[in-house]
Amino acid sequence: MIEIPSALEGKTFLLNVLEQELKPLGYVIGGNWDYDHGSFDYKMADDVGYQFLRLPFVAIDGQLDSYGATVELKRPYVLCHKYQRGLDDNVHIGNINASFNQFSEPEDPDATVPDQYVAMAKMLVKDLEERLLR
Repeated sequence: MIEIPSALEGKTFLLNVLEQELKPLGYVIGGNWDYDHGSFDYKMADDVGYQFLRLPFVAIDGQLDSYGATVELKRPYVLCHKYQRGLDDNVHIGNINASFNQFSEPEDPDATVPDQYVAMAKMLVKDLEERLLR
């Protein structure tokens, strides 16, 4: 995980306004959200795993599942999840089991982030700053 300092840190927004701005750009609400915190994730690539820019936030007024929730943005960061290779090599064996266990756990949930994705994340954060802080 590599943090990207940003002028977005500490800024507050209505969550639904952020969703309207970010979803058309390819950001999704990360699966790790709870009623008081969450993140927007942007999948930059899937080279030997997945490289994401994550824009975390915390609820400061209301709960995330309610209309009108206000959130405060935290420091963005880049993360890389490296997945196990070869899990689908013998798909003819155990197909019934595969229907229940179709997703593998990360081999390394905090893998080293290649420099090219750090640079890409910095550009994405700059674009977000220009869009959201205008």
